[in-house]
Formats: sequence, structure tokens, C-alpha cells
Amino acid sequence: MTRRLALALLAALALSIATPALADTTLEKIGRTGALTIGTRTGSPPFAYINKNNEWVGFSIDLVEQLVIPAVSKEVGKPVKLEKKESTPPTRIPLLTSNAVDLIAGTMTDTPERRQSVEFSVTFFYTGAQFLVKKGSPIRGINDIAGKRIASQQGSTNARILREKYPQAQLREFPDQPAAFQALVQGQVDAYTNDGIQLFGLKAKAPNPNDWDVVGDFYSEEPYGMALRKGDTKFKQAVDAGLKNGFESGKYFEIYDKWFGPKGELPYPMTPQVKAYLLKPIGK
Repeated sequence: MTRRLALALLAALALSIATPALADTTLEKIGRTGALTIGTRTGSPPFAYINKNNEWVGFSIDLVEQLVIPAVSKEVGKPVKLEKKESTPPTRIPLLTSNAVDLIAGTMTDTPERRQSVEFSVTFFYTGAQFLVKKGSPIRGINDIAGKRIASQQGSTNARILREKYPQAQLREFPDQPAAFQALVQGQVDAYTNDGIQLFGLKAKAPNPNDWDVVGDFYSEEPYGMALRKGDTKFKQAVDAGLKNGFESGKYFEIYDKWFGPKGELPYPMTPQVKAYLLKPIGK
């Protein structure tokens, strides 16, 4: 074997070994498959849930379909379809980092701790933690939970805050919102804590909504963002561009009104302060 041939074979071997290790970026994967896969919820109305017609719907799903997908389609130069997989607080980051999904679009709070593992889009919703209790409960807010059994979702920021700042409460963690609410219905816990908007949604969907109260001032700030893999700059730019265009054009507020307006699934008027917070990324 000549020296030149040997060098050529070595170069080819090195290339063949290196090539499989080059993973697609998210945009390359979407361009190749023609699909954007999101992780989202099945029981978190009105953000994402299965309705009575067995359809997977919700506010965050509409944002992806109507704002994010057009921006991503433009970036990859072809139509993109939406695929959905169920995610919960304990599973959503593993689903994302293992490439099982491309984007988490649900009710995930953007926190410094989570930013160590994932990136976040611009904020698309802003709320804060409160409590859901049976009507007449002595629990009216964060100052009333000492010694009380408080349900929360595993992996949630609310659970972390209670564990770190309010250890006098008896924290009980559940895998998802339906399980936590069922524990409250059965009297296994005294209150269920989650972001206020989710509690209003849960109350609205309960068999007897008037049996329940959402109580307390916000004891946390919960800016929701869509989570992406770290370092995927171009995909983040596309997701952000879609959301920002929705703010700029007013399409975002049309979608918000559909779900949270006076005739929406869950009336939840947007305050001027929240609107100003959302519009900060576009300089308004």
C-alpha cells in the first residue's frame, strides 16, 4: 500500500467516525422531518388539555400553531406540522434534553435554576402562586399554611418555594394536577397550590365550581416561557420571532382573548402591568 493511499484511507476512516457524531440542530431536524414536536400538558386547562371531544387543545398549543410554526416554517423553507407528546413537571426537561421533544409549551416557569439546564423563549404568560381550597377553609393565604397539608406538583417551582421558605407546612407532592386535585377533593390535603391561573382553570372545570375558592396574594412570580435545548440559538431566535410578531401584530392578544377573555374558556382579564411586562421584549 502506498503512503498516499494509506493517508487517504485514514482520512476517510476519520470522516466516517466523525460524521455520525454530528447531531442535527433543532432547525435541521425539523427541516428534515417536516415536524415540530412539543411537550405539553393533557390536564392543565386552558393552556393544554384534552377536551370533551377528545381533542388536544389549549392556549399554549394555539400559540405554537399560529405564531411559532409560521416562524419556524419560514426559517426552514417548508411547511411544518405540529406533533404533541405529553409532558409533566418531572418529565419535561428529560424529554427535552433527550431530544424526544423539540420544545416545551405548557406552564413552565422561567427560573435561573432551570436556565442551567435549558433555554427559555421570551415570556408568553405571567402569573403567581396561590391556593385552591374548599369554600369556608381557614386558609386564606401564605400566612395560614403552618401545620397544614399542602398539595403541589412534583418538580414545580411552587413546591420548591414551600420546601425552602415555608417548611412549617406539610408539603405533599403529586405527579400531576388531576392527582393533586383529587387528593384535595378526598380531604387528604387542606389546600392545593399552583400558579393562580391554573387554579382558576381547575376550579372552572370542577363538577361544582362554587365549592372551591382561589385564595391569597401571589407568593411567587411565575413568568411562563417555552423551553428549548441550551445552545440552540437559531431555533430560539425563530421561536422568539414568532412570539414577538404575535405581540407586535396583535395576534397574541386575539389568542389570549379566545381563552381568557369575557367569553373565553377561563375569563382572566390581562392587567396593564402584565401587558407591559409581555411587551418589554419588543420595546413597547
